[in-house]
Amino acid sequence: MSLVAYEFSQGIAILTLNNAPANAYSTPMFKELDAAILDARWDPAVDVILITGAGDKFFCAGADIDMLSGMDPDTKYYFCLHANETLLRLEHTPKLVISALNGHCVGGGLEVAMAADIRVAPANSKSKVGLPEVSLGVLPGTGGTQRLARMVGQTRAIELMAEGRLMSVVEASEYGLINRLLAGDDFKSTALEYARKFCRPGTSSRAIGHIKRAVRSGTDLPLESGLALERELQQRLFAGNDAVEGLAAFREKRDPQFTG
Repeated sequence: MSLVAYEFSQGIAILTLNNAPANAYSTPMFKELDAAILDARWDPAVDVILITGAGDKFFCAGADIDMLSGMDPDTKYYFCLHANETLLRLEHTPKLVISALNGHCVGGGLEVAMAADIRVAPANSKSKVGLPEVSLGVLPGTGGTQRLARMVGQTRAIELMAEGRLMSVVEASEYGLINRLLAGDDFKSTALEYARKFCRPGTSSRAIGHIKRAVRSGTDLPLESGLALERELQQRLFAGNDAVEGLAAFREKRDPQFTG
């Protein structure tokens, strides 16, 4: 049975973490996730990558503790390194990535979710969100300390991780960890409907990919260098069909039909 199920639906690659009961991740799961990210990256039909968890109780509960307990320190290090590499690949894939938090999203599960560009959750969810690794005597070691600090600021990130506090999705939304709470009885369908807003032909997936690259790469550069990157990406868009179509549709007062 696949630990990361891969489906394709109307421009969206759906990657489902699939390891009952809590969708905890392991080395084999991260290898499958890495391969799925590459498949979606190279597929020209894919505009959006949506990551979710199997079932309705857990998005992901983080690393498989039994697996970690059986590893020596060097193996644990390489496990964390591979996880870092996989999530960086996800973060820098020039396609929009959405994490659909269908259940509890804690520890390494939140670290996976934070590597996405947008995080959504059910508005009526009772699930918990947080990084409680301190209770195990370790730190969030697959990107948690770095991504959380960049999202909520250093002092607030230290507080949340030092306390190991688990939040409701509403509180996580107030912190900016969740972008949007989606109403609806069928969360997966609602999340897919939301994701389709970013797909062709109604939206330029090419422009979105360039926006993502400008933000992900540019904000780590001095302002002048970031502006130079922005100009180069804009020029690539000006040279493409989507910009021609978008400007023409605006002038002609019709809906654009983007091809990416």
